[in-house]
Order: sequence, then structure tokens, then C-alpha cells
Amino acid sequence: MLKNLRTSTLFLSGTLLGLSLAVGHSVYALKDNDQIPFEDLQAFTEVFSRVKSDYVESVDDKKLIEDAIRGMLNGLDPHSSFLNTTEFSDLKIGTTGQFGGLGIEVGMENGFVKVISPIDDTPASRAGVQASDIIIKLDDKSVKGMTLNEAVKMMRGKPNTSIDLTIVREGEPKPLVIQITREIIRVKSVKNRMLEPGYGYVRITNFQSRTTTDLLKAISDLQKQERLKGMVLDLRNNPGGVLNGAVGVSDAFINDGLIVYTEGRIDDSSHRYQATPGDSLNGAPLVVLLNGGSASASEIVAGAIQDHKRGIIMGTKSFGKGSVQTIQELRNGSAVKLTTARYFTPNGRSIQAKGIEPDIVLSTLKLSANDEKADESYSESDLEGRLSNPNGESEDGEKAGSETESLAQSDFQLYEALNLLKGLTILSEINQS
Repeated sequence: MLKNLRTSTLFLSGTLLGLSLAVGHSVYALKDNDQIPFEDLQAFTEVFSRVKSDYVESVDDKKLIEDAIRGMLNGLDPHSSFLNTTEFSDLKIGTTGQFGGLGIEVGMENGFVKVISPIDDTPASRAGVQASDIIIKLDDKSVKGMTLNEAVKMMRGKPNTSIDLTIVREGEPKPLVIQITREIIRVKSVKNRMLEPGYGYVRITNFQSRTTTDLLKAISDLQKQERLKGMVLDLRNNPGGVLNGAVGVSDAFINDGLIVYTEGRIDDSSHRYQATPGDSLNGAPLVVLLNGGSASASEIVAGAIQDHKRGIIMGTKSFGKGSVQTIQELRNGSAVKLTTARYFTPNGRSIQAKGIEPDIVLSTLKLSANDEKADESYSESDLEGRLSNPNGESEDGEKAGSETESLAQSDFQLYEALNLLKGLTILSEINQS
């Protein structure tokens, strides 16, 4: 079984769904204490027959069954769903990091498509789409009544073709119409540069199968320029990705101990992931930037680093997606994405609908009304039907230039992270002397 951790959202450049990918046909047997509800199934059969015989138009059997399955899964929680053969194929293609479309992560809210975050360097990002935007129309068609998959399918298309998104944005007096030209999206998951001599910066935009390898290379390239005194790991607006990527990135900074574990009703859904010896920074200070667009695999990394006290988490509270979805292929080539477990940080914290609280809370500097609106986001706790937190905890709760002054203007959070790194470096040198 191939275990991959995917976000519950959809890249409009392709689908990246779920947290675990089980490729292969699965056959399940009911447990002894599980009873098949024959009377309820009889009622379902009766409804099916009446639709077939009495509905005003003829309806395809396959569509009726597929819609019934979708309704059953969608009623469980915001992340369980049915994937037809095309959607499942898109999911598997999505793990390569290359897709065709717009480049935004989205979810559903009150029947409309809501933006979690635009992906860096994509058409949606360049067109000005923002986190928390609500998409109400695609071209001239209302999204009300569409499933998320239907909306995503409509937003996809051939490169160099355009689509108009009608968006409701808080603070704007009327809907905005944003035209976006589709492109082939090639998401580079790891970017790096030197902020100042000795202080490195690595941004991970999402977690792909090669992210750990790319991270280690990025750090090595920085160290070839100059010995690193400290590093900023930027996970802002990172919606998640493959589990191996999250574990590998955490392991790059943690010498030993537990990184993350999952718990579910069945034995196969419970796993523990341990760190291996070695620290790619050789103990140099680490600051991790987080915000409301940081979800799933990003929260695994932040939670592991926070619990092991390996670095300082700075920014705003993360999205709060702490559930595990397993993608299981069916006999006809379609698949079921089912929530099967919750994941926990090394200290046993569930971040489901709660998120990771930063060690240092630092909101985006408000330079204008537009900046203030751009900082607003929504989280897992806002989703209807979401899972509860088993711990019973409260649920409230790279534009920078190389010069410091430019950095403060373009990315205040990163500017403060750099200042904190310098302070940690001084403190470390004092302790070693």
C-alpha cells in the first residue's frame, strides 16, 4: 500500500486530494458486530426505482448510483468524497507537481467555492486571487449547486484559454470579475536564497514526492555559499502534500524521536513515524513561518519542530486540518476518499479544527486596506461537517529583497524572522563561549 498525504483541497491545476493513497483494489469484510441495514437499503432501492420510473426525464443508472455515493461520502465530513475514473487519474498525475489550469487551492463553503490560497507563480496568483475569496460564478454560470469537482473541471482547460471568475471579497462593495488565462502549472516545491550573509531562506510551496531531496539540495547549495548561522523555513500558504515529504522535511532538522503518528478505528490506519540521526543545519537556529493557509503536511512539520523544540514557530495560527484521508481504488477504476484517522504531533496534540499556535504570533504588517483584507483567511474549524478535536481543546483560537530595509517593506513577517534568527545566533554564540 502506498501511503501519501494529500491536502483535502483541490489544485485547480489538477486534483490533489486526500492524505493517504492506497493504489490497488480493496475488498472489505464487515466486522462481526456490524450489521447490514437491510431495511434502509430497501428504502434506497425503492427511491431508486421511483426515480427511474417517475422522474420527469430519463436518468442514467450510472449517474444515479454515482450521485448517491457522492452524497453518502460528502455527508460524512468536508474531506471524504467519491472520485470517478477521470478524477482519480488527475489525482495520481497531481503527485508529479505538474498540471494544467489556474493554480489555486479551494474548498466548498455554503455551496460556493472558497479559495484557501493561490499557489506561488501561477496565473491565479498573478491575477490577484486572494485567500478567503468566494467564487460565485465561472464565466456566466453560477457555482451554486455544483460539486467541488464539477467546479474544478469547469475551471480547467487548454493552456492559453481564459475564464472569468466572479469573486465576492470581504470589504469590497460589489463582486469582482477576474479574468485568468490558463497555463500548464509546474509547481516547484522548494525555493531558496540567502537573506543576508550566513542567513538562509527556504520556502516550500507544497509537499511532493521529491520535496525532501530538493530541500536537502537547497540547504547544501546555501551552505556552499557560506556557513549557515541560521535559516528561515517558510511554510506560509502551503496546503500540504505527500506524507513522506512532511516526514522527510521534519527529519532533516530532528535527530531522533517521534515525528508524527496517526490513529483510527482500524489497525491499518495507525502508524508511527520516527526521525533518523542527523541535522542538515548542524544545530543552527531555525525559524518556521506559518499562517492560516498552512495546512495538513505543513502542520505536521511545524508541530514536530515545535514539540521537539528544534525551532521557533512564527506567524499566525495554521489552518487546522488534522484528519487523514485514504484513497482506495475500486474495481471499476474509480476511487473512494475516506477519512480514516486523525494525526497527532509527537506530544499527542491533535490540531484538528484547532491549528498550530505559533510560539511568536506575528500578523502581516498592515500597510493599506488591501493588505489588511489579504491577511484574512479561513480555517478547518469554519468548514461545515468537520471532525471534532478529540482532545476537546478550544477551536478559537518571497517578494523580499536582499536588503533589510526592502525586506521589511515587502515581507514584514520574514523581516522579523530574520531579526529573530540573528538574536538566536548571538545567544547561541554566548552559550558556547
